[in-house]
Amino acid sequence: MIITFLLLALFLSFLGHIAALVAYVTKRSEGSLKTFINTTLSNVILAGTCIVVFITKPHLLKDLNLVMLSWIMSGFVMFVTLSIKIKIFITIYRRAKDPSNYHLNFFGKRVLHSTVVKKMELAMFFGTVPFFLISGSYFMARLINFFLYKHL
Repeated sequence: MIITFLLLALFLSFLGHIAALVAYVTKRSEGSLKTFINTTLSNVILAGTCIVVFITKPHLLKDLNLVMLSWIMSGFVMFVTLSIKIKIFITIYRRAKDPSNYHLNFFGKRVLHSTVVKKMELAMFFGTVPFFLISGSYFMARLINFFLYKHL
């Protein structure tokens, strides 16, 4: 159980590290850099702890349930990518409703400016599609498998 928690913490730390890297590249702020450095340190500490535990108590590694661990990780990745997509959609929808981002044409129809969608948002939206599809399909397949075959 300790190994499971350590590996999940390391996984979450890696995801936080990736998020901090993206935030630093897009914002170039000092706070993002500090977060990036802190997640680097937490990754090193957690990975070192995992290595020490694996070397000193290898029987715990043998008893690790990798199917359950990968199912939890894929579910987390699926929900994170889904929340990213929802946040981007809400941001674009709010910008589309702002009168400064559109004008009316001759027929009275709304014509959106190119400022409604930013290039980074578009790249993040389509860049997370493979992760969402792969992790979501694995998560849902394991979930359906659990409900169909474990309760018979």
